[in-house]
Parts: sequence; structure tokens; C-alpha cells
Amino acid sequence: MRHTVLALICGAALAWPLTVPAAGGGGGGGGGGGDTAQSVRNQDPDYQAGMDAVGRKDWQQVAVRMDAYIKRKPDDADAWTQLGHAHRLTGKMDASLAAYDQALKIDPKHRGAHEYLGEAYLQMGDVARAEQELKVLDKLCFFSCEEYRDLKAKIAGYRKTRQVSSGS
Repeated sequence: MRHTVLALICGAALAWPLTVPAAGGGGGGGGGGGDTAQSVRNQDPDYQAGMDAVGRKDWQQVAVRMDAYIKRKPDDADAWTQLGHAHRLTGKMDASLAAYDQALKIDPKHRGAHEYLGEAYLQMGDVARAEQELKVLDKLCFFSCEEYRDLKAKIAGYRKTRQVSSGS
């Protein structure tokens, strides 16, 4: 009986449609937006070029294209998250934090923005704030999600590296 119930639960979970966010790179999506917003975004040449640049890891081009897109669509949390990601990876931490902040003002539950903000805090050496973002993700994710797992692994890797470098 127990196995039958478990099989039914698992089968039901597998029958649910899965969606993959358009934002790439380490679980950077996670916003809402819906299908209409997604299709509009994908048809925008700046957004599409920005996402193509994400795939190539051309962070300068991501920043240029997402900035152009955001000027026309300032309420797109996914685009702000990608802009923050690009700024972070080019060392522009103040611009990165401002972009993540804007993404979270638009969508406070944007998992990608929380993940990348946690990574930014790690990059700045602020483990406590990175762990705060991990706690937020823990609450936002039902069971677990890619963004939570990625940030948790980054925090663990950061701690391990710090222990090795300090000789502990």
C-alpha cells in the first residue's frame, strides 16, 4: 500500500509540466514573468543578444545589451538579474548590487537574483550575508531548487578554500 501511494505521488509529480527559465548561467532565472513576458523578451533583439552573450560568457556584451533592453523594459527582473551578473563578473560590484536590488524590488521572490546576490557577497568576502540569501532561497524553494543548491555549494567551496588557505 505504501509503495502504491508513493508511486502515485511520484507519478503525479512527473506529470506536472516543468518550465525552464530563459535566463542562463548557474540558475540565474527563477523570476516570474509568465509565458507572455517570456515570448516578448525572446523577441527583443537586445534581450536575445544579451542572452546569446551569456552563453558565450561575454559579460561586457551582456551588460551593454541588457542595459539597452532595460531602458525600454525597466520592470523585467530577469534582465536586471542578468545585468547584475554581468557587472559582478566584470568586477563592478556597486553596479552589480544595484542591479540585483532593482531585480528584487520588482520581484522579491526572484530566485536567480537571490542566488547571484549571495555569490556577490561571497565575492566580497561577506559569508554571513551570502548565508542570509541562502536562507531566503530555502524559504522560496519547495523542497530544493537549483539556485539553492548552487549557492549552498558555492558557500561550502568558499569555506573550504578559506580553511585550506589559513592552514586549518
